[in-house]
Amino acid sequence: MKSYSRWHTLPLVLTGTLLASGLQAQDIKGAANTSAVNGNAAAAPEVIEIIGAHLKSARIELSPEVGTTVYTLDEHMINTLGQGDDTPFNEVLLRLPGVSEDSKASGSLHIRDDHGNVQYRVNGVQLPESISGFGQSIDTRQVDKIDFITGALPAQYGLRTAGIIDIETKEGGTKPGGQVGILAGSNHYVEPSAEFFGSSGNFNYYLSGSYLTDSIGIENPVSGKTPIHDDTRQSKTFGSLSYFTDDDTRFGLMFGTYSGRFQIPNNPGQVVGYSLTAMSNANNDTSSLPSSQLNENQTETNRYVVLSYQKSLGDLNFQVSGFHQYSELHYRPDLAGDLIFNGVASNTLRSNSANGLQFDASFKLNDTHTVRAGLEYTRQATESNNTVVVFHADNAGAQLGTDPFTVIDNSGKTGTLGSLYLQDEWHITTPLTLNYGLRYDQVSAFVDEQQWSPRFNLAYALNEDTALHAGYSRYFTPPPQELASQASIQFYANTTNAPKIMLSDNVKSERTQYFDIGASRKIGATLTLTADAYYKKVANLIDEGQFGQALILSPFNYAQGHAKGLELSAIYNEKPWGGYLNFTVQKAQARNIISGQALFAQNELNYIANNFVYLDHDQTYSISGGAHYDFGDSQISSDVLYGSGLRRTPAGGAPNSATLPQHTIVNMTLTHTWMDTAAGRLESRLSLLNMFDQSYLLRDGSGVGVGAPQYGARRTLYAGISLSF
Repeated sequence: MKSYSRWHTLPLVLTGTLLASGLQAQDIKGAANTSAVNGNAAAAPEVIEIIGAHLKSARIELSPEVGTTVYTLDEHMINTLGQGDDTPFNEVLLRLPGVSEDSKASGSLHIRDDHGNVQYRVNGVQLPESISGFGQSIDTRQVDKIDFITGALPAQYGLRTAGIIDIETKEGGTKPGGQVGILAGSNHYVEPSAEFFGSSGNFNYYLSGSYLTDSIGIENPVSGKTPIHDDTRQSKTFGSLSYFTDDDTRFGLMFGTYSGRFQIPNNPGQVVGYSLTAMSNANNDTSSLPSSQLNENQTETNRYVVLSYQKSLGDLNFQVSGFHQYSELHYRPDLAGDLIFNGVASNTLRSNSANGLQFDASFKLNDTHTVRAGLEYTRQATESNNTVVVFHADNAGAQLGTDPFTVIDNSGKTGTLGSLYLQDEWHITTPLTLNYGLRYDQVSAFVDEQQWSPRFNLAYALNEDTALHAGYSRYFTPPPQELASQASIQFYANTTNAPKIMLSDNVKSERTQYFDIGASRKIGATLTLTADAYYKKVANLIDEGQFGQALILSPFNYAQGHAKGLELSAIYNEKPWGGYLNFTVQKAQARNIISGQALFAQNELNYIANNFVYLDHDQTYSISGGAHYDFGDSQISSDVLYGSGLRRTPAGGAPNSATLPQHTIVNMTLTHTWMDTAAGRLESRLSLLNMFDQSYLLRDGSGVGVGAPQYGARRTLYAGISLSF
């Protein structure tokens, strides 16, 4: 049996002052004191677990949630999904309100009509973003609980503010144990995995790893079931180690690695656009090379390590953490193929190394005031190395000659991010709480900018079952240094890689005024209803697009933008049944592109300069829902995802003025557990995803900053087995 915590409920909505059930920190600490840890003496495993729970509660006290909307996903919820804890982490998040799907190349998901701008916190530590999207680096099996926080955020949360993904990882329990398993499925999908956990004296550990092979690594650019040249190999590891010196002190070491190898899928039937002299490493007759035989590849690496010191001193709690993260992406072109189809073949290596320090503290002044303060500092070094092969061209962009030549375009940037915050949680009366604070952020990289940001969050409990909240936050979002373009466009004058516009201003920091209001209602012990509405007004709105063959996003700014939306959620739980339903309606528009102009055509810039256009990732309606039924040692579950379609640009029409067709995906899963076999607990799984085999477009290749067409996965069958010991 697993000895770490497991919740046997569907997601619990926490809004305003509604709290999850369980012991309060002071109650747990009292229990721990009955068998204190003295000096270096080894403690009983049960005592270590109690002390760990006490310090976990103390860490939660560092992060206020007053006036926000919080949705909690636990291990049981993840187990109802088709792939269980093998489910890609981004796909787990699609079951949350306000989250809409996108292609893997474009960021995989959007929260409240934002592109990226997601903050990932693991055990209270905010980790820097990776070039390929940090969410892809998280192994779902390491998750014990996810708090998804949206709305007008308190002053503690900054820089990335569309949504906070606050992950509480599994930890070792009172007895050593583990789990090994394998999941196999359609399209040559095979994923073995393993977990090990336990404790020894004052030491606690949890380790996990997985390895995936699959013939669909990136979405298919055509509607068929089997993509061409789309294999992937991915590995993930994670570890969390803790050492308790006494009841109130913990040293923690956390680390994770991700490695991914991807073939870029081919789109058959493309027309050759350029002529190429025969090359020694290419076919002699390059004009007849079909696009179905290209060999483009990409590798991605992400690794991080965090060292933390946590201390609880009665009313004072704090945690200080130092972190290092390294991220790398390498795109290798098909030299001849990229040249004859695109006129450019770029071998691109992008890397980013980040080192930083984070400090958070809370102090309970009295029964009505809890003060929190903190700081964070990050230093990033980004390298961009590009070996670009092109043809000579005239002023109109027409090819001159068939002999290519090479441009070396290497650059680097070292930048810093610094943040400070101070806030007070004021319990004005028993039902009314105000959390107010001030935050300061500063960035020095491609731009040097800063901002003071006030935050106000109000929560009011009408009664024990009904809560209201409202808030205002000012946000400061610097451009992602790891993605900001460092290309020198003057290198490409009079080549087939020359932009239409020889101008590309630096990306500026986004500045947002954010308003949010919501309510939560519990009906009996089984049903919780939530409603939340938001509006944001944005200056220098940051968007991202894929420009070129490499799956690297490039940021740019709109001068003005706005977004608004409404989210409704219902959660039902009464054994043996459980279910949830989320509905979102939203709208996001912007105008006047003021940075990265070289990425666009002049007619696009002219239109957008004077007209609000929908953002390419805007989806008007999104629905997610699911249900499960437990019978004996078996469980049947189903979930559904609906999207009204992202934006597209019709032929001859205004940018992003039309939508892709709607789609509805239904999944079904059956699991059975043998609790007491000779080896341990055995669980089997059989799942059918997209059971009606719907063919649907996530992207059609049109729109502002959109690359190739991408279709969602067709019907997929999975079968798996795992052993817990």
